[in-house]
Amino acid sequence: MEAKRDWEKLVRRIEQLMRLKSFPVAFKMLRRKEDLDQVPYLRRPEGKMTLCQLITLVRNFDWTVGAELDDFVSPVCPSILGLTDTPEIYKDGTFRSIVWVKSKKDGRKYEASIPRLPLGEYEAVVMAPLVYNPFEPDIVLIYANPAQMMLLINSLQFEDYEVMQFYCVGESSCSDAIARCYLSGKPSLTIPCYGERRYGHAQDEDLVMALPAAMMEKALKGMEALYRRGVRYPISYAGAEQDFSDTLGRAYGGVELIEAIRGNDNRLVVGITGGIATGKSTVVGMLKELGAWLIDFDQIARQVVEPGKPAWKDIVNYFGEQVLAQDKQLDRQRLSDIVFRDLEKRKKLEAFTHPRVYEEFIKQLNEIVRKDPDAIVQVDVPLLVEKNLQYMFHKVVLVYAPQHLQIERLMARDGITEEMAMLRLKAQLPIEEKLGYADFVIYNDESLERTREQVLSLWKTLKSIQQKKHKK
Repeated sequence: MEAKRDWEKLVRRIEQLMRLKSFPVAFKMLRRKEDLDQVPYLRRPEGKMTLCQLITLVRNFDWTVGAELDDFVSPVCPSILGLTDTPEIYKDGTFRSIVWVKSKKDGRKYEASIPRLPLGEYEAVVMAPLVYNPFEPDIVLIYANPAQMMLLINSLQFEDYEVMQFYCVGESSCSDAIARCYLSGKPSLTIPCYGERRYGHAQDEDLVMALPAAMMEKALKGMEALYRRGVRYPISYAGAEQDFSDTLGRAYGGVELIEAIRGNDNRLVVGITGGIATGKSTVVGMLKELGAWLIDFDQIARQVVEPGKPAWKDIVNYFGEQVLAQDKQLDRQRLSDIVFRDLEKRKKLEAFTHPRVYEEFIKQLNEIVRKDPDAIVQVDVPLLVEKNLQYMFHKVVLVYAPQHLQIERLMARDGITEEMAMLRLKAQLPIEEKLGYADFVIYNDESLERTREQVLSLWKTLKSIQQKKHKK
């Protein structure tokens, strides 16, 4: 019954990003009721209860609870969990027609629509706050408001997108969340029913989602990726009565920027990124030797904040001369210390620098294309994925080396300890996660000659892509 993984860190992070009011619930069906005795700190009902009561004891009372058939007040709840068959008075529509529908005919349709776990497969159910690593759950129940659920849905869809279909049978909403999730193996969202609000204390704004335990990590990864892109809870409001063009994400307001970069000519603009000590500079140099033009984003970022430049003036006017060194250059460490602790100040700094960086970038790009209409331009952007800039380029190339090799190279190159190397790596997105964003990957973990072979192959591919582009 022990948990196979440490859930605490993952759950605490989800609680933080979603700002949940109650504990995510670890939910597990047991094939033998005797297994309830193996669950630490388990509380059994002292009287007859409903399933929604048990759930609220977990998510709001912080209890670990378990129940078998005899603990439930009626067959409604245990029949959904497959602990007992549905009585005939339910199947013929009588039960639902007493309150919830007009006729026994509607009652039969109602009862038949309710998903249920297979009869006789389980003998008990156990629930606990997932954050305490109580056991390895089958599914996880999360209660949240519509805005929070929207964020959770978007997070689950971030990678391997799939449209989500949700259901509502009406009363007995636990079947739509719990049973559907078990039967489909997919997340299932629904509206808590009257009974769950009356007996389970679900609030007016609450929705509930059941998701397979194995998808919790996927949800967190998607949520953190969205957070880095500015999609967060609580959602900040743009004034409904105002022109909020500046508040739209680049996907809506940046089409002109994309068109300016990609052009409608024969240029091919390729974003080059990697991770610290993966050998990106080596690959950039090889591509340059083969004929690729180079634009360096780091170099541009330094240029636009040189003393006297517009971005420099904006930064000094806002942050004060405390961010200047004696030679009037920006004290980057001092400025970094300020914006690292204050998200709003960081956004302000980016508002001063990013437009100027893009302006200079497009200026350099256009100068290259004027000289060489068939230019293949590599744009060196170390934090391309972290800053969500991959959309700007025709293609994205990732220079890859496994983390252990990054650490070894960092230690040797900079003369630092393994602990210091790990700290530097943590400042960037893990290189393994960046793989999913790349159109091409150069594996720079063997010999220099092997890397050169891959770069040459990439160059031939880029030339082929450009030729096809020219024919269109």
